[in-house]
Amino acid sequence: MLGLKLPTDPRWVNIVEKNIDEILTDHAYCEQKAASTAISLIVSFPEYTELVTEMVALAREEMGHFKMVHDRILARGKTLGRDRKDDYVLQLVSFFPKGGSRTTQLVHRLLYAALIEARSCERFRLLSEALEDKDLAEFYRKLMISEAGHYTMFLKFARKYGDPDEVNQKWQALLAHEADIMRNLGNKETVHG
Repeated sequence: MLGLKLPTDPRWVNIVEKNIDEILTDHAYCEQKAASTAISLIVSFPEYTELVTEMVALAREEMGHFKMVHDRILARGKTLGRDRKDDYVLQLVSFFPKGGSRTTQLVHRLLYAALIEARSCERFRLLSEALEDKDLAEFYRKLMISEAGHYTMFLKFARKYGDPDEVNQKWQALLAHEADIMRNLGNKETVHG
């Protein structure tokens, strides 16, 4: 369903299980960044009324997810660690050239967002199926469903605002690029790393 060209090695879950606190901190910041992306799309493209409406709802939902993850961190007797750079996202967003029309810029941002959500969905599925902590596994199962909805929403908007055939070509190229990125990741207890 997600169309990812390179699935995550299931052994990634073993890395995560050795340091749950790290994945929770990274996950909390991913949720915060997702909310920031929604707000940024509102600020950058206010004329797209349907997009703005959906991004308002998404920003609220993502901050709700942030709170849920943060609550889990606190329940473990920990505090939210410091944010760290996300090599996956940094490499991903360098794929499309800068510039172009506003529509082109919008489509590229929507495609990046769709792919980030798709990879998060895939990773959350792995966690939901393999974590020994069944409560945490169920938590990730619920979030996996949410991420899948975000992925399809971003892709739908990209196809709505851009030429669908061109968007599909760009999507396939971005998926191939993301697979190349993933060949060198999957060895850290981070959502995308």
